[in-house]
Amino acid sequence: MIRNDALDRLPVRHAVPELLAALDRRGAAVLSAPPGTGKTTLVPLALAGLIGEGPRRRVLVAEPRRMAVRAAARRMAWLLGEESGGTVGFSVRGERRTGPSTRVEVVTTGILLQRLQRDPELAGVDVVLLDECHERHLDADTAMAFLVDVRATLRPELKLIAASATSDAAAWADLLTVLDGGGPAPVVRSSGEGHGCRVFFEAPPPGVRPAHGTWVDPALLRHVAATVRLALERHEGDVLCFLPGTGEIARTAGMLAGVDAEVLQLHGRAPAAVQDAVLRGTEPGGPRRVVLATSVAESSLTVPGVRIVVDSGLAREPRTDHARGLGSLATVTVSEATATQRAGRAGREAFGFVYRCWAEASDGGRPRFPSPEIKVADLADFALRAACWGDPTAEGLALLDAPPAGAMTAARSVLGSIGAVDEAGRATDRGVRMSRLGLHPRLGRALLDGAPEVGVRRTAEVVALLSEEPPRDYGDDLAAAWRAARRGADGYGARWKAEARRLERSAAEVAGGASGASGASGASGASARPGAAGGSAGPAAGDDAVAGLVTALAFPERVARAREQGGYLMVSGSGARLGEGSGLRATPWLAVAVADRTARDATARVRLAAVVDEDMARRAAGHLRSTGEEVRWEDGDVVARSVDRLGAVELTVRPLGAKADPALLREALLDGLRREGAGLLRWSREAGELRARLAFLHREVGEPWPDVADEALVERADEWLEPELSRAARRADLGRIDAGEALRRLLPWASGEAGRLGELAPERIEVPSGSRIRVEYGGERPVLAVKLQEMFGLAETPRVAGVPVLVHLLSPAGRPAAVTADLASFWRDGYRSVRAELRGRYPKHPWPEDPSAAEATRFTSARLRREG
Repeated sequence: MIRNDALDRLPVRHAVPELLAALDRRGAAVLSAPPGTGKTTLVPLALAGLIGEGPRRRVLVAEPRRMAVRAAARRMAWLLGEESGGTVGFSVRGERRTGPSTRVEVVTTGILLQRLQRDPELAGVDVVLLDECHERHLDADTAMAFLVDVRATLRPELKLIAASATSDAAAWADLLTVLDGGGPAPVVRSSGEGHGCRVFFEAPPPGVRPAHGTWVDPALLRHVAATVRLALERHEGDVLCFLPGTGEIARTAGMLAGVDAEVLQLHGRAPAAVQDAVLRGTEPGGPRRVVLATSVAESSLTVPGVRIVVDSGLAREPRTDHARGLGSLATVTVSEATATQRAGRAGREAFGFVYRCWAEASDGGRPRFPSPEIKVADLADFALRAACWGDPTAEGLALLDAPPAGAMTAARSVLGSIGAVDEAGRATDRGVRMSRLGLHPRLGRALLDGAPEVGVRRTAEVVALLSEEPPRDYGDDLAAAWRAARRGADGYGARWKAEARRLERSAAEVAGGASGASGASGASGASARPGAAGGSAGPAAGDDAVAGLVTALAFPERVARAREQGGYLMVSGSGARLGEGSGLRATPWLAVAVADRTARDATARVRLAAVVDEDMARRAAGHLRSTGEEVRWEDGDVVARSVDRLGAVELTVRPLGAKADPALLREALLDGLRREGAGLLRWSREAGELRARLAFLHREVGEPWPDVADEALVERADEWLEPELSRAARRADLGRIDAGEALRRLLPWASGEAGRLGELAPERIEVPSGSRIRVEYGGERPVLAVKLQEMFGLAETPRVAGVPVLVHLLSPAGRPAAVTADLASFWRDGYRSVRAELRGRYPKHPWPEDPSAAEATRFTSARLRREG
């Protein structure tokens, strides 16, 4: 019996006629409805003609989360007076409840994508409603892009709806450009606001530190727990408290010990029975409840009895280090849209109250919408789906945000290495089989290539462990976690067993095309069947060997070898460390299944890994193996060696010395000169002076005089350092090269200008006393350091290449007395004070009153008289 009273209370019912008319007229529409108005439950029933007077249609509703799928199907079936699996059914990974009478089927976006790739026409489906578009999950964005393509090319009669509570409706309308004449799809808005709510801001105490990585300040969690207690005291009803992750949920639950309410933990890994119990609500007369939840409770479901929402203001988003193949989770400030969505949970059944655990003054600084997953996630799965769809670059897909070029390049590199795409990025037969497994391509590769080695069942069981990380209390040893999952009677164990069975069936379904898989693997080459050479894994291998093999196949870049100084080095080049007390610490080689590395960490933290041996590591990551000479400048000298390496991991090293490739040696020596400068050569005093003179002429005269700065000299090494450079093999050989002799090769001999070096930049200048004084060219202008008396009678300052020298006038003892670039001015204005000071110190030397008319000398007055 249809529950019309419940349906009549849903505000979105007023928008249904407009929505149906828009679909009949244009074939696509955007439904913008606030949280709690019934867009997820009433609208699909109306579209299917199960309520109202519309035509009978088969409707597919796509939700981003499994929990939301079950909840939505159960709620719609209840509204019809049925159990789910009849008129309203659902499908999630590993579970399907539908029947011949099913008119509305709720699926995850991942299931929708698999169906689209198997049957792009979606035969038998009349309407697809993609719910919660504002969350910008990658699967949802991809599914919408494919659906737009299907409607444009295969099934123009297929009707599409993008439904959201807080999305940018105009952007979705533009994306859903309708076919009949173009133009954006119509936007249908529901004006219902549920029952409304009042918002309170509860700022945390001073000193709370910002979250980073997955770390959240315990002081903030204490503040959240205190806010929950405050809300329970002030208001009636249950509390829904949003926290970023399961760890914060567990810690906050501990802080709420003794509270007069039942504390429940709701997240994606909670057992289905626990999720269902939370969503069923409290029995009449039962205790109040505090539901601590991650973002799974933000949308598509109602937690009965909730009148209060406490929002920590934090969420978790994925981050990917594409260069190293490492993923991590970042704790971020929730967007305005997410905060609005969370607040809407409070007013779904009655007027509610919302407590935001941040200062009201900081509310305006939040981003408007959450980060689109396509901008921050690993795109290997997306890239394979796009390649199988026939658009390897994804440039032709209708996406709100284009995938980042760097992330797509990294994704195609991964796909190429496992044989999923060819050199042009097109999906191979092997890649198509991988895409049909419902797994990340890495795990698909592990399932396809591991099954022939150790058996389908055991491979499927390990892949199931890798597809959903086991609970932390299972430990970091994957083989031990495998054994724990077999024994486990917890929610994870049940889900794991179901997923392992599904994968076993899926592997069998694609087995017909698996023969010759390694031959079709393209770039993966020998690594496609690592056990084929008779390694340590095989049908009779133990758990550790099987776990290691499958993990290494899935994540070859994360194969890691122990370092002498502690920790591990992954093939990708990332350092890794195990947790304190890990039983894996003495293992020479690991295959790392789960690791994360935040921006503040120098190394990755290993969360889950399996033991492998070197032979298995070599084969699993065989496409990353290279052997060759490595010659480079390192720690001040040339290092020349023959290296067999697996990515960044050096397997064997043999010194080469002077036997190395001469071209590599020469390049390493040039690199040393670039890094440390031409000072590595042997510079005599004369060579240094020659270089300074040439630098002066290059600066003041220009061509043809050469630039002799370090960078320029290295660039012209062929012209002045040969043949000595090509004969050198190490730093000491550079030190034996006479730089002065080599430098003369750069003089402009061909033009004849080299002969003017002594004229333009003389080594010495003759002064009035007859002395030949050396000119120093190392500064901004040439310097002539000469005793003052030797310059008597010279009115004009000496010049070199037209540039006045800087005259350092010295006392008889050789100490600086004055500096001038204008001798005439000095004799006229400066000499008098210098004479007054020096004649008392050096009375035996001549100090004429008129130096411009005096005779220059380098002798004392007495000697001048004797010689006169």
